[in-house]
Amino acid sequence: MNGNLFADLAIPTADEQFQTLLTTRQLRIERIVSHGHCSPDGFWYDQHQDEWVLVLQGQARIGFADRETINLQAGDYCLIPAHCRHRVEWTPSDSDTIWLAIHFDA
Repeated sequence: MNGNLFADLAIPTADEQFQTLLTTRQLRIERIVSHGHCSPDGFWYDQHQDEWVLVLQGQARIGFADRETINLQAGDYCLIPAHCRHRVEWTPSDSDTIWLAIHFDA
């Protein structure tokens, strides 16, 4: 299997693009494309797996229920432990933010 993380970017829509690149029983790798997207008011992700995210292009702000908000730019990454409540606070509306997200069992 091969591909390009910067290829086939859809025209910005009301929803973020999620593309699963690889899945096993304990691992999921996906590309996420945001274009002015953020989590709905009052919504928190609370995932059963750890998640490591890398911003490949663009910028984003991630808010956490129990720690400070972080700003990410191209090249920045963070580890979000399982059940760490978090949300996407902001991505720019004038450009794509391309994420690589790896969900895994610790």
